[in-house]
Amino acid sequence: MGTLTGKVGLVVGIANEHSIAYGCARAFRDAGADLAATYLNSKAEGFVRPLAEQLDCPIIMPLDVTNPEQQEALFAAIQQRWGRLDFLLHSIAFAPKPDLQGAFLDCSAAGFASAMDISCHSLVRLVRSAAPLMAKGGSILTMSYYGAVKIEPGYNLMGPVKAALEGSVRYLAAELGDRAIRVNALSPGPIMTRAASGLSHFDELMESVAAKAPLHQLATIDDVGSAAAWLVSDQARRVTGQVIYVDGGASIIG
Repeated sequence: MGTLTGKVGLVVGIANEHSIAYGCARAFRDAGADLAATYLNSKAEGFVRPLAEQLDCPIIMPLDVTNPEQQEALFAAIQQRWGRLDFLLHSIAFAPKPDLQGAFLDCSAAGFASAMDISCHSLVRLVRSAAPLMAKGGSILTMSYYGAVKIEPGYNLMGPVKAALEGSVRYLAAELGDRAIRVNALSPGPIMTRAASGLSHFDELMESVAAKAPLHQLATIDDVGSAAAWLVSDQARRVTGQVIYVDGGASIIG
């Protein structure tokens, strides 16, 4: 029996086989969970659907988190299929490229608002839909990054956005604790995903982090998946409101 056998979860954020969300989804499935998966749009569907089908996902639906109708349809499908939800993975982030690659001082109001809405407030909206399906408790998990707490050259706009995400984790955990719903974040070290490719000098960042990390190795999507599967399982039933690093120890060096 896997640690997630009998549980059902929703994975939001798979873009391709290199996505952190895909590494997590694979770990969830290997641990016995049944999954629903989403894709951003018709262009992304061609990459995501084959992966979700390999994971035997009975629900594979579009979800642009700025589209309330798509979100409503997704959770209606989960309600109809399972009548409940045991865990939710939120692994999405976005910032307009000019705002992401420029100095934080120069970021536009529209770019800041868009990054905050899609990368942070979307978690709140998804939890709002998921919580009624977690009548017997559940687990919410999102993805942060070290740039939320310390300056990371090139991370720019996403630093304050991820800081807001981590704060949201704590407040959601406090508000949902009485309902036995846990809320946590993982903070992986740098991993070459499609989203990360938009950051300037990311290759140099990966090299420097690997060099300073006590383990001298970068985390992989499978490493993050293993931690995620533990966090959403009953083995972590007393863990909530936390940001847990999966970075080879790089965060303790600074």
